[in-house]
Amino acid sequence: MFRSRSQRRSASGRRAAALLSATLASAALVHGMASASPGGRSEASVHSAPVVTRAALDPALVAGRGADVDFEEQEAENARTDGEIIGPERSPYTLPSEASGRKAVKLLPGQHVEFVLPRAANALTVRYSIPDAPRGGGITSPLRVAVSGRQQASMTLTSQYSWLYNQYPFTNDPQADLLHPDWWVTECSCVPAQAEVPPQFAKPFRPMHFYDEQRVLLGQTFRAGERVRLTVPADSPAAWTVVDLLDSQLVKPAYVDRRGVNVLHFGADPKGRRDAAPAIERAIDVARHTGRGVYIPAGTFRVDRHIVVDDVTIRGAGNWHTVIKGREVELDEPAPDGSLHTGVGFYGRSAADGGSRNVHLSGFTIEGDVRERIDTDQVNAIGGAMSDSTISGLYIHHTKVGLWFDGPMSGVRVTDNVITDQIADALNFHTGVTGSLVHNNFIRNTGDDGLAMWSEKSANADNVFSRNTVQSPTLANGIALYGGKDNTVSGNLVADPVREGSGLHAGARFGAEAFTGALEFTDNTTVRAGTLDLNWRIGLGSIWFYALDKSIDADVRVTGDHYLDSTYYAIMLVSEYSVKDRYDIPNVHFKDIRVDGTGTSVVSARVKGSATFENVDARHVGAVGVNNCGSFNFPATGSEFGLADRGGNDGGWLAEWLLPNTITCDDRPPVVPPPAPSPW
Repeated sequence: MFRSRSQRRSASGRRAAALLSATLASAALVHGMASASPGGRSEASVHSAPVVTRAALDPALVAGRGADVDFEEQEAENARTDGEIIGPERSPYTLPSEASGRKAVKLLPGQHVEFVLPRAANALTVRYSIPDAPRGGGITSPLRVAVSGRQQASMTLTSQYSWLYNQYPFTNDPQADLLHPDWWVTECSCVPAQAEVPPQFAKPFRPMHFYDEQRVLLGQTFRAGERVRLTVPADSPAAWTVVDLLDSQLVKPAYVDRRGVNVLHFGADPKGRRDAAPAIERAIDVARHTGRGVYIPAGTFRVDRHIVVDDVTIRGAGNWHTVIKGREVELDEPAPDGSLHTGVGFYGRSAADGGSRNVHLSGFTIEGDVRERIDTDQVNAIGGAMSDSTISGLYIHHTKVGLWFDGPMSGVRVTDNVITDQIADALNFHTGVTGSLVHNNFIRNTGDDGLAMWSEKSANADNVFSRNTVQSPTLANGIALYGGKDNTVSGNLVADPVREGSGLHAGARFGAEAFTGALEFTDNTTVRAGTLDLNWRIGLGSIWFYALDKSIDADVRVTGDHYLDSTYYAIMLVSEYSVKDRYDIPNVHFKDIRVDGTGTSVVSARVKGSATFENVDARHVGAVGVNNCGSFNFPATGSEFGLADRGGNDGGWLAEWLLPNTITCDDRPPVVPPPAPSPW
């Protein structure tokens, strides 16, 4: 969501924090830094075979879940290197915490990391971080790419799209003073404007969003078993270069559409020197009148504003070949919607103007230029309202939100896309989106929720998020639903959320319409989720339900989920302390769940209500199985939250003495890092 989270809960957060801090000890964080092996070489330096992972896990552990992608992921910490392995680490504001798998390799000038191709490939994606400029704005630095000893490319890495600082909505200036000195902050448990500024506010304050990624076509196909070496030149201007992972793939030749309306015929420049938007719009007009589609061939086409689309098909030559790239442009005066800037994007007409229909976009890249978060800006890759439409095969990079749909609208299908390095969400169904599908998308490094449904003013209904992969959201959740009716989250893989959110989330908050009908979470896997909420200073669940401004009293069913290596809890049900006696979560049912490792408990209940548990198996649980605080009134009759044992709950976590509502409230139990996930 790109509305202000901190503003909306700052007042209630201050009240809750004051009440909690009076009685509770500070939370423990898990996992310290791991040093490299002697001599600075990685512990994997003796291995020559490729180690292919999914979300830094053995692919067998997540089979059938998450996106089916056409690239192979290899973590740098498993490759050969003369650099240093950093991590594991889950504390926010650190380089390892935002890395895939919470580890990466740090290279100094002259050092390298070397991967082995697991299958034939002609294209690479490198996820990396380099330092910011001393006063922000980023730097550039080279990285040499050699295959089997022969240099193939020299990449120019940049930190111009990374490194944010300070309080929401963040700044690019590492030397900035607090953006909101009147907000309560956890670093001092105070309102800085009303207290002496403590040393925790040394600048830069709260650095984050460290990583970026870059793709390169190698120009020829290399066989499985050949070695890809990434080397930082000895004269690099970057003091260090962190390599997180390498994705390798075999990209198909450019698709050619001889029947489509070719934008080149209308003067579009494939070298990106001239604005191609007018030519693309002329091609769209001709295509609509002739019943044909628009074809954008291989090349880089500059577009610095929105192209409005309705009743049209636009296809590129493939997202490695056709790139629609734009600059962020400051407007002469704010737009009616509050935007201060515009940039590259394909937008349906607004719902107020009737919306768009029958829009089909596929086979190209949208490359934006968004370097700061301005919530009023409409600088998203895809926007507006698009009913009965499809978005597929796109690569979306460096925009604010990949796809932000403002309904009412229905029948959109978003499939098979790659969305990375966003300032805010990857996708958000906002207001009255119905009967729509988000399937088989790969998402990495969002600055807010990876996938979200926000039922503001009008309920989102009958939508499905299925078989998507969401990795390393630096803020908020992997997948989040805010109100709505009869929605389903199924078969997804979510890994490595960093702060103020977790893997899967259902929240009655942000003014959303109530949850009604059914809400289903089915066959999802989270890994290394269950983060520390920095406002509350307590751990969250890998899946968490939050009744802030309404009760969550829909029929909620969680079936077949796997919660692996949860930093704190696997499951959390919670309300704000200030409304703890007003709202409840009474109707949640967990069945056929596997919990493999928690830093603390399997379940944390901090709300009144109830839940049932059937065939919920747990192992490697760090604390008591259920941490039941109810709504903190602690009546003699037991907790205000009840747990019902429907049978088959293995692992001893749901012991009889905890049922049905025994109070076992340890608000900040010690954290015991679990072993790595393994076959059940």
